[in-house]
Amino acid sequence: MELLYNIFISLLTFGMKVFSLFNAKTKKGVEGRKESLHKVQTAFLKTDKVIWMHAASLGEYEQGLPVLEKLKEKLPDHKILVTFFSPSGYENVIKKKHIADVICYLPFDKKAAVRQFISQFDVKLFFTVKYDYWYNLLAELKSRNVKIYVISALFYENQSFFTSYGKWFVKQLQKNVDWFFHQTQVSFALAKSIGLTQSSVTGDTRFDRVKQLRDRDNHVKHIKQFVGDHKAVVFGSSWQAEEKIAAIVYRKNPYLKIIIAPHDLKRVEHLKNLYPDALLYSKVETSELPITDYPILIIDSIGLLSKLYSYADVAVVGGGFHDAGLHNILEAATFGVPVVFGNRYKKNPEADELISYDGGKSFGDEYAAAESVLFLTNEDNREELVSMSQNARKFVDEKPDSTAMILQKILS
Repeated sequence: MELLYNIFISLLTFGMKVFSLFNAKTKKGVEGRKESLHKVQTAFLKTDKVIWMHAASLGEYEQGLPVLEKLKEKLPDHKILVTFFSPSGYENVIKKKHIADVICYLPFDKKAAVRQFISQFDVKLFFTVKYDYWYNLLAELKSRNVKIYVISALFYENQSFFTSYGKWFVKQLQKNVDWFFHQTQVSFALAKSIGLTQSSVTGDTRFDRVKQLRDRDNHVKHIKQFVGDHKAVVFGSSWQAEEKIAAIVYRKNPYLKIIIAPHDLKRVEHLKNLYPDALLYSKVETSELPITDYPILIIDSIGLLSKLYSYADVAVVGGGFHDAGLHNILEAATFGVPVVFGNRYKKNPEADELISYDGGKSFGDEYAAAESVLFLTNEDNREELVSMSQNARKFVDEKPDSTAMILQKILS
């Protein structure tokens, strides 16, 4: 199986290089990996003690960040390395303020490349987030006696570990991972059923992060003026389905204030054509009409969404109407905002739990979702809106301090 795995990695590497000729996002990842070795060589001495966090993409980075921040606080003499597999994670984080000494792409999981990369510094602690496992990397780290952890681990039934050919992968995790910190009891039980007993249930670290969002300054210029005394619906990380919901909602209740923050800024031009009455956020100060005259505001900049939720009466979070994955519903729920989303979210157990608290609702089609938004924002249904708002906040409040439990184990 090890031979087959290495063949797979070679084919994956070759395939991504070929695909990069036709796909800009893949090209960023392929080209970015050419810089990874140079980045660590430039920033680190071979004797530097390093804490290394790996995240597949942006969502996993946000899950691991609370733990990374606390480790940096507890171990200030250690340097910080963050690696990504996906350009969507790297491109977002590299542009923001961060605590890492180096942010780069994870090299392709070939033995020689991994060994060369790791030999540039002294890794003391490594953790990956959720379920992004690269087996040559784990083996090389373990050969150097590095402590290896999985933060917010999530196992589910149709993973390869639970198939007839999954035993080799399980054996690698048994040998190389020191501890799994599981998000859920179900994940813990599934891991235990295949012999991964070095684990505990600590919950989802994203709850720790979103609780902190309430304590910062969430003011976004012009938004209070835009909303006024109207009900506001924020469409966060919207895709085509959520944009369709926004159109239905606007058509049936033009007195609502709608804020749309697309998952990709490339959609902004399409949104402007779709909603000719909308105002781009970047044009607020140069608009001939006052912002209060516009029913729809399109957010054409990044980094504002989690603050925008604090202005919402209802949030519609994107990604749940297709297999790309549901975006972050916790950033809205933490402000006591009921969340509406599509029902295709098998890798998001927090969605089921939010629904069980009656702080969120999921739907199989856009029309039903739109009707739910219209119902909640109808003044006649104020009691239902208030109840769901309280439930959404309670859902976040009742979660344990996952980061503290993880730190206690790692530093013990």
